[in-house]
Amino acid sequence: MQHYGEESTMIAVKESVLLDSWVAMSWHQYLSYLEQPQLEKAKAYYYKEHGRFEMLPVGFGHGKSHVVVTYAINLFCALKAMPLCLVDTTTLRKAGHDDSQPDLSIWTGVKARAIPDETGIVDLDKYPTPDLVVEIANTSLLDDLGTKRALYEELGILEYWVVDIKKSVIIAFEMLEQGSQRIDTSQVLPRLKIAVLERALKISRDTDQAQMGAWLLQQFQQ
Repeated sequence: MQHYGEESTMIAVKESVLLDSWVAMSWHQYLSYLEQPQLEKAKAYYYKEHGRFEMLPVGFGHGKSHVVVTYAINLFCALKAMPLCLVDTTTLRKAGHDDSQPDLSIWTGVKARAIPDETGIVDLDKYPTPDLVVEIANTSLLDDLGTKRALYEELGILEYWVVDIKKSVIIAFEMLEQGSQRIDTSQVLPRLKIAVLERALKISRDTDQAQMGAWLLQQFQQ
C-alpha cells in the first residue's frame, strides 16, 4: 500500500496516480474523491484507512467472462429453485471503515428479498452481507487475491470467487473466522463444482455462448 499526505494525495488524484493503487487517506477524503469527475466511472474500495480506485473494465474478454458467470449462477439457482438476488458492481459499505464494489454480489435464501430495489449504496450495518462476491480479474488479479480478499473476509462474506479471465480459471475461497481457504465446490451454491464453471468459460471462449448454455443446462440437470 502506498502512503501519501493529504496534500500529496490530492496531487496524486489529479495525476491519476491514485488509480490501481492503495493510497492512505481518511474516510472523509475517500468520500470526497468519489465525487471527482475523473473518478466518476471508477470502481472504489476502502480498507484499513486506504482507498483504491479502478476504472471500470471495458475489455471484450472481461465482459464475456462476466456474462458467463452471471448466467451460470442464475441458471443453477433457477433449476434448484433456490432464491437468488444477483447484482452488478453495487457498493457494499460499512461507513467509516470499509467500502467495496465487487463485480457481482449474490444473496441467497431469505436474504434474496431483504434489500429494497430502490436502495443505492448497500449499508451493511442495516442490510445483510452477500453470501458470495465475485471479482472478474484481468490486470487486478494479484490485488483481488490479496488485499481485497482480506477486505471481504472482514466484511463477513461467506464465499469469494476470483475469475482469472486470461486462464479461464476461478480461484474460489470459503471465508473462515481466522481467514479463508481454497475450495473446489461451492458451499453457498450447494454441490456446484468450480470446475464446471471453468469448463463453461472455456466453452464460451472456444465456441459460443449458446453452446455453453446448452452444456451448462445438461450439467445442472444431472
